[in-house]
Amino acid sequence: MAGTARSGHFHLPRISLNSDGQSHPTINVLTISVFVVGLVSFVLGLIIRNMATVTVGWTVVTTVSGLLSMLVGLYTQMISATREQRVLIVTGIIGGFIGFALGLSHGGF
Repeated sequence: MAGTARSGHFHLPRISLNSDGQSHPTINVLTISVFVVGLVSFVLGLIIRNMATVTVGWTVVTTVSGLLSMLVGLYTQMISATREQRVLIVTGIIGGFIGFALGLSHGGF
């Protein structure tokens, strides 16, 4: 009877940034870069926020990586092709913004 029991096969969902069926290698590289740099900036911002003594070098790295994530992320958002790319880009932009703000608040520039 249909709909009452599932077959014995369990399939994991396939994770892909190319849900439209076309390959976008340049946009995918930019998407992953924005995501990683934004998260790095976010983590560095949280670290310098909780440190007792903060060196200027770490604040500059945090601020620059956050700014880079935001600027490249905004460009990549304009040329993105799929929803999955946009989700990662916006996550990277938000992380970069938080890292940028925390870096500025501790004397990043």
